[in-house]
Formats: sequence, structure tokens, C-alpha cells
Amino acid sequence: MLANEIRIESIQTAVTHILSAVGENPARDGLIGTPNRVARMYDEMLGGYSVDPVALLNNALFDAEYDEMVVVSGIEFHSLCEHHMLPFSGVANVAYLPNRQVVGLSKIPRIVDMYARRLQIQEKMTRQISETLSTLIAPLGIGVVLTASHMCSSIRGARTRGAKMTTSSMLGEFRTNTATREEFLSHIQC
Repeated sequence: MLANEIRIESIQTAVTHILSAVGENPARDGLIGTPNRVARMYDEMLGGYSVDPVALLNNALFDAEYDEMVVVSGIEFHSLCEHHMLPFSGVANVAYLPNRQVVGLSKIPRIVDMYARRLQIQEKMTRQISETLSTLIAPLGIGVVLTASHMCSSIRGARTRGAKMTTSSMLGEFRTNTATREEFLSHIQC
């Protein structure tokens, strides 16, 4: 049996136990396929663990005599909170100052997605994106800003409907140069 099949089978068993524990009958009509559907959903939503960022980059670095800021904004993401396993969704904005090379446009959203598809807290995800891109593309600086709504605080606990959290990670010139940081932030204001 493949590792993926074993993982899905284990999740199915756990979901069946949860259904029983909350007083449901896992064998009733509406729930018969639920454990398998939930297992496949988790396999998809948490697929970021099996992604290698170097392989994801796939040598998509290109020599360029471009030294101005590159901003990729409005990158939608969906993740699961590692504390309650409830979704949080939002938008990532990423900028970098090239150091004689630029990265293929699709690679930045894919790095965001890779980290979103793990059990996360937003603060850690923000830092992981900036550090990974900094390592892979070696820019003069990088800025990452994430803004998200968290179901763990909107449907339970504090029930803060409409609240959003914003996190940032600034490295290199984005941390040390106020003008660079302000330029980035002005690009992503709505």
C-alpha cells in the first residue's frame, strides 16, 4: 500500500471515530462517504508538506538588468490553523529587489500556496515565505505582507466577525531602508 493510501485510510478511521464521539452514526445515509471525503480534503489542503521548494522553483531564475522593485500582490491563499484546524483565508503580497536575477512570476504564488497547505499560524507562514524566497532567489531585499480572516476567532471563541489580521516580514533592504519599505507598502494599499 502506498504512503498516500495509508495516510488517507488513517484519516478516514479518525473521522469515523470523531463522528461516533459527537453522537453521530457514521453508517447513516448522509455520512457514509464523509470519512473518505474528509480524508481526501485533508490530503489536498495539507499537501504542502510534500513539496520541495527547490524543485518548485525549477531553475526559474533569469538573468536581468532590472534593479527596481518587483511586486506580486493579491495572491489568494487558504490555510488551516494549527491550533483548531479551522480555515483562515486571505491575501499575500510579496515584493523583492532583484540582485541581477528575476524569478518566474508563477513561482511566488506557488511558494505562498506551498506554505498555506500546511497546518499554520499566519505569523510563521509570513516568515517562511520571506525566508524561503530570500534563500532561493537571493534578492537585495524582500517584503511579505499577509492579511487574513480566521474562522478560529470568528465562529468560536471571541467570535470577532469581520476582524482581519495583518502580518509582515521585511528582510534586507525592506528592513533597513525606510523608503523601500514605504514604496512596497504604497503598492499594496487598496
